Amino acid sequence: MSEQTVSPPAGATRSTAAAAAPSGPAPARRPSVVKWVLTGVLLLFLLVFPLYFDEFWLRTGFAVFGAAIGAIGLNLLVGTTGQLSLAHAFFLAVGAVSYTYISGESGGLGTRAGLEGLGLPPLVGMVVGVLLAGLAGLVFSPIAARLRGIYLGVASLALVFIGVHVINTWTPVTGGFNGRAAPEFSLFGFTFGNSDPQLFVLGVPFREAERLWYLGLVLLIAAYVFARNLLRSRPGRALQTLRDSEVAASVMGVNVQAYKARVFLVSSMYAGLSGVLYALSIGSIAPESFTLLVSVQYLAMIVLGGLGSVGGAVLGALFVTALPLLFQQYADVLPLVSAPGQGGISAGFAARFLYGAAIILIVLFEPAGLAGAAQRLTQRLRRGRAPARGGPATPPEQPGSAPTPSDRPAQGSNPR
Repeated sequence: MSEQTVSPPAGATRSTAAAAAPSGPAPARRPSVVKWVLTGVLLLFLLVFPLYFDEFWLRTGFAVFGAAIGAIGLNLLVGTTGQLSLAHAFFLAVGAVSYTYISGESGGLGTRAGLEGLGLPPLVGMVVGVLLAGLAGLVFSPIAARLRGIYLGVASLALVFIGVHVINTWTPVTGGFNGRAAPEFSLFGFTFGNSDPQLFVLGVPFREAERLWYLGLVLLIAAYVFARNLLRSRPGRALQTLRDSEVAASVMGVNVQAYKARVFLVSSMYAGLSGVLYALSIGSIAPESFTLLVSVQYLAMIVLGGLGSVGGAVLGALFVTALPLLFQQYADVLPLVSAPGQGGISAGFAARFLYGAAIILIVLFEPAGLAGAAQRLTQRLRRGRAPARGGPATPPEQPGSAPTPSDRPAQGSNPR
């Protein structure tokens, strides 16, 4: 039986095409406009934040900015590529110690009289600290390329114990178990301390807390944009293919070992920058600041936020970092939470209990994390929105309407 081609009557093609085309504005553009407006409002709020809030909130925000940068780097490694790593605290320590040594001065008082330092500009110390952390990740990458799963986690765990031992024993550089102070950051002669120069904006004195707020905000925005663009690029798609199946990625032409080395390099550089900001936030470095507990906290950040989501890593860092500080600040008004030195549950333990319970609830009921919950809420709002007048109602989910790779949580998104 021969196939017959039925052609529409003459003159009907144009009218049919006109009827198929929506007459109103494309509804798909509206969410993007709303998204840009909300992003602009958020940036404006963050820019004027130091004008209306006191030092506690600024210090907390700067700590969140630094932790968010480290969480984004770990999410690139664990969430996007699927490589379990417990060595994030080690790479934070490399960045923090390198910055303190390169930009610090030699000498000291009392037990710290034997400290050594190069006295170079803090910007140089920050850049070198980030590069050395990336180099440490690159050196470890051949081991990571040959291990997977729990074996990689145990191998990376050894780096944390090595790092703590080195910080405790390399006293001239790290200060030993007493630690050493981190030098103030400065940029082209402008210091980020309380003075030199005196600075007032709209009558508000801009001291160290206000200046560090803007430094952390700029660095976080840069780290966020770079990670999103990376995941949208061809290497980012290769990393996601690597997470799904190394065999399939190899068949598709992806150099598995090379990409594992590159993602370890990038993730370690993020951790190094986070370590520098941590040193600036605390004002000093000490061995207990880079223990296994820190690596576990960063894993909690990306699990809470959503594996594979850049925005989710920021949300997880906000939850895990700010919660203990808020509990400590308002311990006198919170039930069952005691101030330091008193009986009852301390602020730190209460925060750990809370986000530990949050991790269990999220794994059970929302495996995609906070980013997945936000994405589901956005989809519900889009479904409830009426279609454009004169245009056909589009189905809520289409094969081509999947979110961008940087926003899609990896865990629990597509069952296999």
